[in-house]
Amino acid sequence: MKSCYEIITTLLTQNGKTQPNNMNASEPNTTEPSQQTERIAYSIPEAAEMLGLDYFSVYRLVQRGKLKACRALRGKFLISRTELFRLLNTE
Repeated sequence: MKSCYEIITTLLTQNGKTQPNNMNASEPNTTEPSQQTERIAYSIPEAAEMLGLDYFSVYRLVQRGKLKACRALRGKFLISRTELFRLLNTE
């Protein structure tokens, strides 16, 4: 069984999204970049999905100061990748 650290590392390198490879022959072939860049920050729903937690659980961690987040445009919280690693290493 993988540890939480291994899971989050895998998810972060995939930009937090898994993309099924179900291209149709009739669809145009779009080329994807060979190397995906890692994001430096994630929204609360994205962080919750990567951590396997509910949205409100991550929001409570932010409110209690256990997870640092900053507000972006329109009041959206962003959590840095390093902060997610820090949370996983402390538990």
